[in-house]
Parts: sequence; structure tokens; C-alpha cells
Amino acid sequence: MPTVIRGFLVILCLSFCGFSFAAPKQADTRATRPNIVFLLSDDQRPDTIAALGNPIIKTPHLDQLVKAGTSFTRAVCANPICTPSRAEILSGVSGFHNGSMDFGKPIKKELPTWSQTLSKAGYNTWYVGKWHNDGKPVLRGYDETLGLFTGGGGRWAVPSYDGNGVLVTGYRGWIFQDDERHFFPEKGVGLTSNISEHFADAAIEFVEREHEKPFFLHVCFTAPHDPLLMPIGYEQYYDPNKIPVPANFLPQHPFDHGNFDGRDEALLPWPRTKQIVQNDLSLYYSVISHLDAQVGRIVDALKKSGEWDNTILIYSSDHGLAMGSHGLRGKQNMYEHTVNVPMILVGPGIPADSISTAQCYLRDLYPTSCDLAGVPIPKTVEGKSLKPVLTGEQDIIYDEVYCYFRNFQRMIRTDRWKLIYYPHLDRVQLFDLKHDPLEQHDLSGDAVHQQVREKLLDQLNAWRKKQDDPSLKQAAENS
Repeated sequence: MPTVIRGFLVILCLSFCGFSFAAPKQADTRATRPNIVFLLSDDQRPDTIAALGNPIIKTPHLDQLVKAGTSFTRAVCANPICTPSRAEILSGVSGFHNGSMDFGKPIKKELPTWSQTLSKAGYNTWYVGKWHNDGKPVLRGYDETLGLFTGGGGRWAVPSYDGNGVLVTGYRGWIFQDDERHFFPEKGVGLTSNISEHFADAAIEFVEREHEKPFFLHVCFTAPHDPLLMPIGYEQYYDPNKIPVPANFLPQHPFDHGNFDGRDEALLPWPRTKQIVQNDLSLYYSVISHLDAQVGRIVDALKKSGEWDNTILIYSSDHGLAMGSHGLRGKQNMYEHTVNVPMILVGPGIPADSISTAQCYLRDLYPTSCDLAGVPIPKTVEGKSLKPVLTGEQDIIYDEVYCYFRNFQRMIRTDRWKLIYYPHLDRVQLFDLKHDPLEQHDLSGDAVHQQVREKLLDQLNAWRKKQDDPSLKQAAENS
């Protein structure tokens, strides 16, 4: 039989047997790019992870992430309220330029979001949990949502009380729903004691799918935001009488910082007492420990699915919380317990059991993940990649960082110094963070430190002008 005919018969036979002779494909994104999993908590102080120095709290799964990756201990949330902080994360752009400086303000549509950029690069982009920005996730670059939690369930809301017996004022009409706004009141309306489990369940469902593409999984927990409700099974975790109040506890903040009458501050009576704060902390720690267990479940799912070794996992929070520090309860302030946030990165190419003191912002996570995954960073992104720090090429990214809250507070923080300016009071605070990390000694009136004060104030004001800061306009109008 001629060779050509014999070869044709072999090919025909193999074709009937189900073999394919399509041309070999080039390496796809699944083989060349890592998954990215971003876990975001809500209102979590930076000092609430045992492995990072808290001897009271129990966070075994977060402790494992600390040991497996790199922790940035001087990361900041630039604008310490939920909506604008999340807008900076999503856009990689400061609130002065992304359109969202406060609640209810939409992100500029011309800014490509983190999810849109990764979707364009070939990622499946999925969203789980709290959505607190305009529109909905599927309009901001996410392919699909599970366990979506946002407003719309007011018809089912009823008066309820937190673990301290205080009337609930937050998340009252929030409800689980899908992308078509079908509501699921059977999962609870408002926060429930086991809500973090619902978010973990949805995240795990995504992880356990068959994956043809790398995925970006963005999970937003509500914990440990108020109302604080005791998770089932955690009732004996923390004895309030054995929890020390923060070392910088005060019964009341010494002046009106711009949010004295805010909802957050109304959660505890004035003056604060140690017992009130201890009770609140016992609930707060319990909710974080329950959250920690859900983080562990998600990590276990990634490992069981075989995805862990090719996944960059990021853990952080949208901002911290006072919880009695400086006489405050809420997050609307410029102190370290609030603007400083936990930030842990784990994954291929990221040093294990490493601590970085490089100053950085939450908005840096977007370009950092793109840089680590080989995805082009959009020119609109103002945040900077932290990859040079992770690879050891650089020790620092920013010489100073800036934070802001409405027109009431502005802050500059260098490696050593922090200056806070209150435009509505024309008042300044100056702290030497090297010798006073708890910010208990205001040096702004100390003659020895006037040169430092004036230099930082000049830097802050120059930055404010560059940002076209609305608080400057307001001051000019009031003068």
C-alpha cells in the first residue's frame, strides 16, 4: 500500500477514535498568570492580629498568612470611611480625583477599575459580599456575583439590638441578593451573627469551580463593622474583664475632631468608661476571630482545589477603628488605629514571614497585583506597585503619605513624624511616632519642634493645593 494512502487511513482511524489534530495552542493566560484573591474586612484595627503583636486576640488563620507572606505594617487607608476607601481600592485613584470623596458619590466611569483591567487581561472576575459603591459589581467589571450584600431590604427590617443591648443603627435594610436584585431575606436582613460564613460559602463555591482562566476573586466581609453580634460558639472566647482597654484610652476626645456627632460616636455613651470599652472589645474580638475562621475556610478551599500554589492572596481592611482609643469609637479620624490598616500579601514570588515598614496606600493594591501578574497598569492609576519592595529592589515607595476626612481633617505622615491639621478649627497636632507610637503627646506647641511643625505644614499645604483640596476653598470663603 502506498505510504500516502496508509498515512491517510491512520489519520482517518484516529479521527474516528476521537483524537484531535488541531494546531497546538500558544500558552494561555491560565498557564502564565496567577489567580488573585482579595479578602477585605471592614473596620479592622491594624493591631488585631496575634502574629503582629496582639497577645489577647485569637487569629490562627491570619497568623498563618503572616508567616506565609509579607505584612506591610505601615499601610494606610487614605480616607477612613467605607464608600470612599473602597472607591480608591477599586479605581487605584485618590478620592480627590476619582469622584468619590464621601458617601453616595459615584466613581468616575472613565476610570478603569481593578476588575475591568483584569477582565481585559483574560481573568474571570468575581465578587462576593458587601457592595458599598454606586451601581453594582457587574457594572464595574465583575463577571458575576455570589453572596452579594447591599441595600434594598428595608421592607423586612425590624428594630434590633447589638450584643451590648444598643439599638442597631447600621446595615438595617441591607440584604443578600443577586445581580437581578432578587432578595434572600431567609439569610437575614442586616448583619447577623454568622454573616461571615455566608460570604465564605460563596467564595468557596467560586473556588471549587472548574477553571479555564485565571480568576480574580474579590471578597468583602462586613466584619467587624457594627452592629457587633456575638457569633454562635464564640461566647466564651473573650472575658470582657480580662481584656485591657487600649493603652491610649481616654474617656473623651479633647476637642471636636469633626465627627463628634456622627453615628459611629453615638454607639457608646460619653464619657467612655473602661467597662463599656471592654464589653465592646470582647464582641469586636469575637467577631474578628469568627472572621478569621472563615478566612481559613477559603484558604483551605484554595489548597484542596490545587489553586493555592498559583494564587496571590491579599488580606486587608478598608480602615481601622478607634474602639476607645483617644476617647473615640469610630473611624473618622487620623490616628494610627484608624488610618493604619492590616495588609498581608501571600503567593508566588512574595517573601514569606517578612515584615515591611514601607509606607503605602490601599490604592496601591490594584497596580501591585497587576505588576505581579504581568498585566499592564492603566495610566489612570495613581497608586504605585509594591513589587519593588517585595523583590528587595527598594525599601520605600513613598517618603510621606497623606490622609483626609471630609473638610475636617488632613494628615501628613513621614517615616517618623505625623502632623494632623483640622481646617474647621485651624488646629494642628504633631506626633513623634518613633518615640510616641500611640500618639499620646501632642508636640505642636513645643518650641523645640516648631521647625518640624512648619516644614510638615508647608508640605501638607503644598499637597492640598496640588489636589485642589475643597477644604482650602471653604477656608477662603469663611475668612
